[in-house]
Amino acid sequence: MLKPEQTAPDLDLPLTIDARFVLSDQTPDNFTMLVFYRGKHCPICKRYLEELGGRLSDFTNRGINVFAISMDSEERAMVSDKEWATHDLPLAHSLTEEQAREWGLYISEKREGSEEPDVFSEPGLFLLRPDRSLYFAVTQNAPFTRPSLDELIKGIDIVLEKDYPTRGTLT
Repeated sequence: MLKPEQTAPDLDLPLTIDARFVLSDQTPDNFTMLVFYRGKHCPICKRYLEELGGRLSDFTNRGINVFAISMDSEERAMVSDKEWATHDLPLAHSLTEEQAREWGLYISEKREGSEEPDVFSEPGLFLLRPDRSLYFAVTQNAPFTRPSLDELIKGIDIVLEKDYPTRGTLT
């Protein structure tokens, strides 16, 4: 489990736009936001990423670099990229199980008869300071709810306005 203020593990993953996402190369004004999603098979992920993609400027205007990440293969990720209305939201793929575990994500296995991949991570959302230290984290072991983007934006505004400190540091 990642702890608040701990340096997050680096990631170097392919994007669906024929480029790479390298976490240590990020230089946001305020935060890098990583949204780990279950994959192409998840309709809740689709809705959340479509909403996030449609509101990307709400985050980028606040100095936040946003990326969505899954354990999906390139082939599955490209289907999501093509069929989901995620706008300019960068989609990274091919996260390994080991990397997912480094981030403290819950891991699930395929349900018999489903379109799920054999193994995939459950959702997580992380805000990292420019030095890659963990500011905020939410991990879930099921797909049913996600952090409200409205509430997240309100919280980020408070953090930026009042220089609100990282919480949970005694963990």
